[in-house]
Amino acid sequence: MEPLTKILNAGIELFRQYGFKTITMDDIARSAGISKKTLYQHFSNKGEVVNETVAWYKGHIADQCCKSMEESENAIEAMVRIMGIFDQINRKMNPLAMLELERFFPETFKQFRESMLARDVEQIKTNMERGISEGLYRPEINPEFMAKYRIELSLIMYHSNLLLNDRVDLQFIGHEINEHFLYGIMTPKGEKLYQKYKEKYFKQVSKI
Repeated sequence: MEPLTKILNAGIELFRQYGFKTITMDDIARSAGISKKTLYQHFSNKGEVVNETVAWYKGHIADQCCKSMEESENAIEAMVRIMGIFDQINRKMNPLAMLELERFFPETFKQFRESMLARDVEQIKTNMERGISEGLYRPEINPEFMAKYRIELSLIMYHSNLLLNDRVDLQFIGHEINEHFLYGIMTPKGEKLYQKYKEKYFKQVSKI
C-alpha cells in the first residue's frame, strides 16, 4: 500500500473514533505505520491531513452510494442499501467528530457541506424521480426540495445533544431519521417493498 493511502486510511479511522481536536501528527504516523518524515513529505501540517482525508473519504462514500443506486432493482432498494451504508458509518462515528470538524477546521467543513449539497443532493433527487416513475414515491413530492431536506436532516443529527445519550447512539438516530423520511414519501406499494428490503440489508439497530 502506498504511503499516501496509508495516511488517508489511518487518518479517517482516527478522526472517526476520536474526533479531530486531539489527534496529532504523531498519532497519524504511528497508526499509518510510517515515519513522521514520510508523513511530512506528503502533508505540511495536520490541517492539510484533515482536508485531504475528509475529501477522500467523502468521495469514497459517494462512490459507494452511486454504485448501490446503479445496481438496485428500484428506488426503494437503492435507498435501503444507502441507509445500510450509513448505519455502518454511524456505528463507528464519534458523535463529536462533525462538531469538531466544523469548529476547528471550518474551511474543510465548508467544502464537505458544499460537496453534499452538490453531488449528494443530485443523487437523491435522481432517486426521488425514479421512485415517482416506479410508483414507489408519492407523485406530488418535489424531488429537488426533498433531496435538499434529506441532506439537511443528515447534518442535524450531529448537532443535537437532546437525541444523543448513553442509551441512544448515532446509528440508531440516523436509522430512525432515514426511516421517518422514507415513510413520508413512500406509496403503499413502496412501503411493501421497504419491508422486504429492510430485512435483507439492515443489521440489528439498538433500541432505546
